[in-house]
Amino acid sequence: MTGAGISGSPGATGASVNGSPDGTGAGAGDSSAGITAAVSGSPGATGATSRAMPSLGAILLGGGRATRVDGAVKPLFEVDGRTLLDAAVDAAEAAGAQPITVVAGVLDPSLHVQWARESPPFGGPAAGIVAGLEAWAHAAEPDPAWTLVLACDLPSAGAAVRRLVDDMVLLPTDTDGLCLADASSRPQWLTGVYRTAALRAAASALPDAGRDASVRALLSDLAIAVVTAPDDLTRDVDTWEDLEQARARAAGSQAEEPT
Repeated sequence: MTGAGISGSPGATGASVNGSPDGTGAGAGDSSAGITAAVSGSPGATGATSRAMPSLGAILLGGGRATRVDGAVKPLFEVDGRTLLDAAVDAAEAAGAQPITVVAGVLDPSLHVQWARESPPFGGPAAGIVAGLEAWAHAAEPDPAWTLVLACDLPSAGAAVRRLVDDMVLLPTDTDGLCLADASSRPQWLTGVYRTAALRAAASALPDAGRDASVRALLSDLAIAVVTAPDDLTRDVDTWEDLEQARARAAGSQAEEPT
């Protein structure tokens, strides 16, 4: 399926998806094996709003060990006057996601979200996704058509999710998902939207409910489009330095706003 991909974004030329019948793509030894060529272009996809929006749920991952910040609770870091968890929840709500499941201990009881936890805790992001899907399996409502997967360490969660939702409706029907990539074209799997049925099937194939599995292993058999986005959409907070830089960028943006 070479050349299939997202049209409508200025400069978006012929992204393909992994899982193509003809097997074209990166080689097995490449760190991008099976991943599509990235789509570059401006944020948002022209014409996306003219298509019907499919149902969307959200799994927000916030239960990691955060060893690079001495075990601090990263989702509760404040940037621009709100926590990174609030930013993720607000982004999901703005996209119309329902349900919204946060995979972590109960970090903020005031939030109108569902809480879930992988068992045992700290099993990794793939296990967190499996736990989120398992929480939905017990709901009275059917699964949403699409699942937003988002780590709760992204200061620009709102802009990133808007980009995903704009481009999601332009995907070919045989594509299982879409994730953003940073400026170096490295896929950011935890800033993505995936067809729930395909994601659930992939999750069911992982041993031990995904414990210690990589997200790449979870998604390896899915056809996923990778869209290159500006760094400010994909830059997360992994270290204390990242947090300082995020706060500085937010303060700079406020200073530039007209009074």
